[in-house]
Amino acid sequence: MKKILVTDGMEKEALASLRAKGYEVTEKFFEPEELAKNLGAFDAVVVRSATKVRQPIIDEAKKGNLKLIIRGGVGVDNIDVAYAEANGIAVRNTPRASTASVAELALAHMFALARFIGVSNYTMRCGEWNKKKYEGVEIAGKTLGIVGFGRIGRELASKAHALGMKIIATDVMKVENAPDYAEITTFEEVLKKADFISLHVPMPKDKKPVITAKEIAAMKDGAFIIIAARGGIRDEDARCDALDSGKLSGAGLDVFAEEPCKNERLLKNPKVSVTPHIGGSTKEAQTRIGQEIVDIIDGFFA
Repeated sequence: MKKILVTDGMEKEALASLRAKGYEVTEKFFEPEELAKNLGAFDAVVVRSATKVRQPIIDEAKKGNLKLIIRGGVGVDNIDVAYAEANGIAVRNTPRASTASVAELALAHMFALARFIGVSNYTMRCGEWNKKKYEGVEIAGKTLGIVGFGRIGRELASKAHALGMKIIATDVMKVENAPDYAEITTFEEVLKKADFISLHVPMPKDKKPVITAKEIAAMKDGAFIIIAARGGIRDEDARCDALDSGKLSGAGLDVFAEEPCKNERLLKNPKVSVTPHIGGSTKEAQTRIGQEIVDIIDGFFA
């Protein structure tokens, strides 16, 4: 009987499915030192973003039974992937499951910023009626620049196009079979032309931000930026400076350099729409993630 450790939670039906298939499933979060001591007793571990599987933990786990690490979600930057695989431990993720959910949240942040939904909701509850203050913009007719034209970027493009937006996109990889409505261009052109810029890229290997003061300076005055990929891909201080100066009209953020976020300049800025890393937090996405995890485990240990 294969033993599966689930550290950061998992959809109930998927857990029941694993147990029905004969797997011994343990649901428990371990702090790093305890995880290192206990992980080798399991054949597979399922993590989300809270659990970090770094080299010292892998060094201990490889002495035991661990053969598979699964990240329930897209990004695997909380796992030392190359080191794990070099030591005979496979790493998998669930890249398809949360595509629609993340794309919808990015779009929701765009609406929130364009129409002051977050800040007007708050000020109304504080007794203020700022009808004349919150003159927004329509997103129809605006140019959406997408940086990273993979699954999520394409899903967002489809939804935004249906709302009347012009789509331009760029990717470090060659873009094939792009939809007719999307213009594939350079990163520099996206920065220059887009009214809204949405980033859907992984953390670079060198850990350097993709968006710094230099890139912000190249953007259109009054542009909006949306980030629902990885927190470290942009310079938070540079973005705050740009918001304060008016260079950027707003920022929609679901991910942060440090989580939970403690950056008061971001959290208290009325030009910022924030959510606590909930891109994949829909019932539908969690069901798909759970099923994909079950399929991965079944396929791996078959």
